[in-house]
Amino acid sequence: MLQPPHSSLQVAAVPAQRVPARDRDQDAPWHTEAVCRRDEAGLFFAPSKEPTAARLSREEAAKRVCARCPVMVECREHALLQPEPYGVWGGLTAAERRVVLARRRRRDLELKKAARTAAGHIAAAG
Repeated sequence: MLQPPHSSLQVAAVPAQRVPARDRDQDAPWHTEAVCRRDEAGLFFAPSKEPTAARLSREEAAKRVCARCPVMVECREHALLQPEPYGVWGGLTAAERRVVLARRRRRDLELKKAARTAAGHIAAAG
């Protein structure tokens, strides 16, 4: 997805060629294959004081672009790892990404707790 002006990742607004994932150059950055390279950043980022109905409509249009993108998963993971605070990335809004991140944190805590419990049982049995 295109970056807002303040971002460090630069993506040129030129058409991307669709290349099957198995044929993609593994050294090329994922964003070179992004379908959104052909769209205006305004579709993916909210203008100031955007009415709710307009925001929801714009976000759904952006998600439709993401749905046909060959690098949607890479884009989503980028936005989750950064984390990107604004815009639609990999088919998720900023609010949806916050939910995913919260679930991941909760899952990681549960896994760590389970590992500690299992280690305690092993130590007690040995």
